[in-house]
Amino acid sequence: QVQLVASGGGLVQAGGSLRLSCAASGRTFSSYTMAWFRQAPGKEREFVSAMRWTDGSTDYADSVKGRFTISRDNAKNTLYLQMNSLKPEDTALYYCAAAYKAWNLRSPYAYWGQGTQVTVSS
Repeated sequence: QVQLVASGGGLVQAGGSLRLSCAASGRTFSSYTMAWFRQAPGKEREFVSAMRWTDGSTDYADSVKGRFTISRDNAKNTLYLQMNSLKPEDTALYYCAAAYKAWNLRSPYAYWGQGTQVTVSS
């Protein structure tokens, strides 16, 4: 069992930046493909970004490509999401997720954090 704790959300003006963090428990963090999802009020949860455990390959939703960057520090058991050029439509509850040795970056994720709120004002 792996526990995920997301943090770093907050209120930011359009065009600003924010970095989210996801702290994971256990020494096997490096064996998990990690991802970020988000859900806005009244909308479906959507995929944002992911990183494969083996080769560090990444994937991004078209809506965030070029603005967001996913990264990880296995020594610190931490996943990050650097968000730049934020837009009001980025406002959502952001969740980190983990899938053990998953190849497909869009595969089902078994473990989820509690979420951290990101609000972008106009």
